[in-house]
Amino acid sequence: MRFIDEAIVTVKAGDGGNGIASFRREKYVPRGGPDGGDGGTGGDVYVIAVDNTNTLVDYRYTRRYDAMRGENGHSRNCSGKGSDDIFLSVPIGTTIIDTETDEVIGDLTELEQTLLIAKGGDGGLGNTHFKSSTNQAPRKATSGFEGELKVLKFELKVVADVGLIGLPNAGKSTFIRQVSAATPKVADYPFTTLVPNLGVVDIGRHRSFVMADIPGLIEGASEGAGLGIRFLKHVARTRRLLHIVDVQPIDGSDPVDNARIIFNELKRFSPELANLPQILILNKIDQVIDEDELNELCTHIVAELNWTGVVFRTSTLMGEGTDAVKYHLMNEIELEREREEEDSDFADAQKARFERLEVEVRLNTEAQREAYRAARRAQREGTDLPDDDSFDDEGFDDDDDVEVVYAP
Repeated sequence: MRFIDEAIVTVKAGDGGNGIASFRREKYVPRGGPDGGDGGTGGDVYVIAVDNTNTLVDYRYTRRYDAMRGENGHSRNCSGKGSDDIFLSVPIGTTIIDTETDEVIGDLTELEQTLLIAKGGDGGLGNTHFKSSTNQAPRKATSGFEGELKVLKFELKVVADVGLIGLPNAGKSTFIRQVSAATPKVADYPFTTLVPNLGVVDIGRHRSFVMADIPGLIEGASEGAGLGIRFLKHVARTRRLLHIVDVQPIDGSDPVDNARIIFNELKRFSPELANLPQILILNKIDQVIDEDELNELCTHIVAELNWTGVVFRTSTLMGEGTDAVKYHLMNEIELEREREEEDSDFADAQKARFERLEVEVRLNTEAQREAYRAARRAQREGTDLPDDDSFDDEGFDDDDDVEVVYAP
């Protein structure tokens, strides 16, 4: 199965049926008069959020959806039958964007939330409407109105309370396996995770939150290196970022430098995203045998980063320290939810922040996509590409869709 988080779809609402010009013809009714009925209304096109899919793969293969037109009017003042509406199912978290105006038509963040995306045309008028004292036998009828035709972009962002970020092999997939029922692939090589993974963290009765494992970032990701920022947009809806750092990387790199790489990529991609509340996870502490050495190493990392926020030490492989993290997250999320319900000003501020984040993420993603396409066009035309690695072949598809295949 393919994970598709963007798709370009053409939708055409149904045209209205035509009105007709008809006259009543019955025995003993010598002057029956006009009796032409109106045309039926064309079908509307809606999108509806469902929870039985987490990809837009269906819209990769079928890119146009047309609603039926309304029936023409009938004699005896009978209107034509209106056409049925059509409903397009999309995952929760899908944003609908008009490609012509770049306007966000709607954002589906709740189960069974429905949005009208193309309005069907009204039916034409039969000649009955044109009858008057001076024109008792009108032969005029009008055609139905055309339904709306739109080219839309469906953009999926996973809906999660907590987003896991960090370099490849930092332990993000192992962490989400420990605290939830999610089963992402885990291996000892980078970029094991190629698509976002969602897991529900169940704390107890009526206490749970959703966590998203975002594919690993690397230095230069905001400019297209590695997987680029293809999936970074998926943390735009989260309340917290869980930054996982390997305290003793197997490649001998400095964990402080590794953490700074992620900080810098977040800031370059979206300053608003970098300002989300973050929690630092010092992971793989089981690799340091000596307790004093471990304390010294963790203290050094925190001091070098000038970190003043919450810090946890974990061994995701052994399950050590993960319970403390998930209980802390649950308490923080519950407090934030309660405050949003009780304090309308805080709720409005939160909503405004996420709206700014949505806009910033979308604009930055589109800017990188356009830069990549320009570079590919230049390459095809035989001109020189930039000297840096900003536009490797793993950045974006040359199509309008982004496609990633699930790891086997």
